[in-house]
Amino acid sequence: MKKKQFLFTVVCFIFCIILTSCSQKSTDNKDEAQTNEKKEDLILAVGNEPEAGFDPTTGWGRYGSPLFQSTLLKRDNNLKIVNDLAENYEVSEDGKIWTVVLRKEVKFSDGKPLTAADVKFTFETALNNGSVVDLNIMEKVEAADNFTVKFTLKEPQSTFINNLVATGIVPKHAYSKDYAQNPVGSGPFELVQWDKGQQLIVKENPEYYGEKSNFKKVTFLFLNEDAAFAAAKANQVDVAYIPASFSKQKVDGMKLEDVKTVDNRGIIFPYVKSGDKTEAGHPIGNDVTAEPSIRYAINIAIDRKMLIDGVLEGYGTPAYTSVDSLPWWNSETVIKDGDLEGAKKLLKDAGWKDTDKDGILEKGSLKAEFTLLYPADDTIRQSLAISVADMMKPLGIDIKVEGGSWDTIEKKMYSNAVLMGWGSHDPLEMYNIYSGENAGVEYYNIGFYKNETVDQYFEKALKATNEEEANEYWKKAQWDGKTGLSVKGDAPWAWLVNIDHLYLVNEKLDIGKQRIHPHGHGWPVTDNLVEWKWTE
Repeated sequence: MKKKQFLFTVVCFIFCIILTSCSQKSTDNKDEAQTNEKKEDLILAVGNEPEAGFDPTTGWGRYGSPLFQSTLLKRDNNLKIVNDLAENYEVSEDGKIWTVVLRKEVKFSDGKPLTAADVKFTFETALNNGSVVDLNIMEKVEAADNFTVKFTLKEPQSTFINNLVATGIVPKHAYSKDYAQNPVGSGPFELVQWDKGQQLIVKENPEYYGEKSNFKKVTFLFLNEDAAFAAAKANQVDVAYIPASFSKQKVDGMKLEDVKTVDNRGIIFPYVKSGDKTEAGHPIGNDVTAEPSIRYAINIAIDRKMLIDGVLEGYGTPAYTSVDSLPWWNSETVIKDGDLEGAKKLLKDAGWKDTDKDGILEKGSLKAEFTLLYPADDTIRQSLAISVADMMKPLGIDIKVEGGSWDTIEKKMYSNAVLMGWGSHDPLEMYNIYSGENAGVEYYNIGFYKNETVDQYFEKALKATNEEEANEYWKKAQWDGKTGLSVKGDAPWAWLVNIDHLYLVNEKLDIGKQRIHPHGHGWPVTDNLVEWKWTE
């Protein structure tokens, strides 16, 4: 009874929202009007509300299309970098000067022209805002003329190109403290109405220079996963983002779209032995996980397919690095997993024995036991942690799982294993979570992993002057045949799964080719929104 009442409440709520956003129809032509509305309008429930608003200089649009703004460059559906606002760009031989030539005759949605001055203003504003948009590598940005922008970097950095991909351009003339609430841009859509906590309505931007959307209006409903599923069952939305736990339920008029991702989950191990402390006084290191044999054994003993089937209802892929299937991924990092006998032999050869017959291995005075932390409000991470701990019991490794708030985890994460999640279209993330320079910095390299050869590959990748050259060094950092950051090398992580993103989609709607999605922030499914179309 409670479920039916909940469903009824949700549907009524959604229906009221939709009524307020729909224009009045002629009663004489009601059926025809409803058909036309369906072909020109979309209603989506694809993620959380961006509470900070729609300002790219503070981070909007970095996990999905910025909708209202366009960017200098963009990634296509194969993740190749192509021009957007830029006609072309070039990088100086020393890798420090990036020159971008803009399209002519581009206009913002208010009809004003977009020029190099707007690009300069955007990047200077983003730098001064000091937000998640990391532009500290940039020394200055200049408007050489109306349609030429020159970026000067403090030192070469190949990944600077991702700032040109991810940062939507804002208009200097229309930017104010209220811009995030009332964005003006040169993207495919413009804002009509934002009812905070409920919905966002956008319409086609008639000034947009690129491929036009097939929809005149798109409404985003801000619903949690339960409510989004209920809305899909009631045929009140055209697309709904759902968890794997709902994936087996058939919904009339809807099809299930299964999108591959690099939205990964893995275990980061304290890589060094105990003894040190952070500046805040938190302990660093763990004598058990500092043992390479423990990390290797766990990695090869984990049955990733079983995790996918048991925790993710079959919707996921095995994870071996933080960048699986991306252009800079080294496919040689794939290992044979679920190998309990191989793991047992590895541990035995390394000197681990169960001398006291309690089911837990020892090596001298060291017992093969440690704690694995996870955020208590995340049921998927909890299930993964418990499953991995169960898989290790036959090996004689005792993993104690412990849920807690991030505030609690922060105090313990340098000396205990943690179940983390990452996943980005920017290879700089790999540098952030593995480089020696980032040891102990925020949530990055909390295991204090360091490999000088890996760091040298990182340096070469960053100093490369094109993406192809950089990718070769990113791949070698993972595994060069002798060493690397993957399980074939040092195994500072045990990567588990990449979580598929699941959407219930109107069976008559084509959402095009979805590129590999990043970690689950923002609305990555909207990256190709202008390609969506009705099939009937």
